[in-house]
Amino acid sequence: MTERVDPITISHLDLTRYLGRWFEIARLPMRHEPANATDITATYSLDEQGAIRVQNHMRLDGEVEESIGQARPVDESNSKLEVTFLPAGLRWIPFTKGDYWVLKLDDAYSVSLVGSPDRKYLWLLARHPHLDEATRNHYLACAQAQGYDLAGLIHTPHTGRATA
Repeated sequence: MTERVDPITISHLDLTRYLGRWFEIARLPMRHEPANATDITATYSLDEQGAIRVQNHMRLDGEVEESIGQARPVDESNSKLEVTFLPAGLRWIPFTKGDYWVLKLDDAYSVSLVGSPDRKYLWLLARHPHLDEATRNHYLACAQAQGYDLAGLIHTPHTGRATA
């Protein structure tokens, strides 16, 4: 039996520079984001306690849906975060947080590749709703090189309709 090796994250994430709105360009399937969801965005800001407030929006069957969560770094690099979308009063419950690991990030903080260490979840994010094909392919190749199976990858449509 071979030992599972965790994906390699970036060496340091400047949380202040990472804040703001990100557009989902592509993702691996997950139950919280149906395959037909469009216009998916994530907006990160600091909350009163210094944690990261996560505000996700998507359009599903013509309606805008919102989910609010919280993320916290798990080590000094800030590149590995735990995220929860439970209501604030229930966030203490163990084993209810998801992993959000920043695998690749450009110097301008405009394109980000994020995954989970079990390689079930992956997101390609950008500061704009569309990403050129060469950049998209480069980031996805990096994900494949780290062992992510992209067979089920969903390219997120952005229609130009506001969700937030």
